[in-house]
Amino acid sequence: MENFVYLVGSKETREVFVVDPAWQVDTILRVAKEEDLKIIGALVSHYHFDHTNGIEELLEALNVPIYVNKKDVPYLAMSADLVKAVDAGSKVKAGNVEIEMVHTPGHTPGSQCFHVRNHLISGDTLFINACGRTDLPGGNPKELYYSLTQTLKKLDDNTVLCPGHNYAEKPTTTMGEQKKTNPYLLCDSLENFLRFRTGVAEIR
Repeated sequence: MENFVYLVGSKETREVFVVDPAWQVDTILRVAKEEDLKIIGALVSHYHFDHTNGIEELLEALNVPIYVNKKDVPYLAMSADLVKAVDAGSKVKAGNVEIEMVHTPGHTPGSQCFHVRNHLISGDTLFINACGRTDLPGGNPKELYYSLTQTLKKLDDNTVLCPGHNYAEKPTTTMGEQKKTNPYLLCDSLENFLRFRTGVAEIR
């Protein structure tokens, strides 16, 4: 699946959040220990298995909160009291580093990105020169269009884009570059986006 898992936090306090714990939790824990990092929570971009299958293993090792957008909590195959349901604009801090949760529905109802110090960890909402699928349960191409064009496209051009999968020739880019090259950000109307994304231009 070539998932990216991120550790985001403070160089001073060594506190970090793990973004999308999946597949190799033992490696995540080992890297954190080797780097003298303390995992204080997990941030989940969306409910899909390839981004969440390590949550239970993480909780077996650490007693930490798991932050999931409230609209994706019902889709998770685990007890709701194991997660903290959050809204758009919710914030958490690791030391003096603040992370804002940006609700970007479309790939799933509760898809969220994480904005931290001029970086955007975008999960499966936005990839380098691509965007997330909308044909899986909870997907909505119209919502994705507005998430991309009315939310993410408004970010500063210097914002570093850190996607949820390694689908490109490089691991990161900038929003400025994506505004010039990403065909989904370049769609000038919902109708054109729907035709490009789904092959159907019907607006519902």
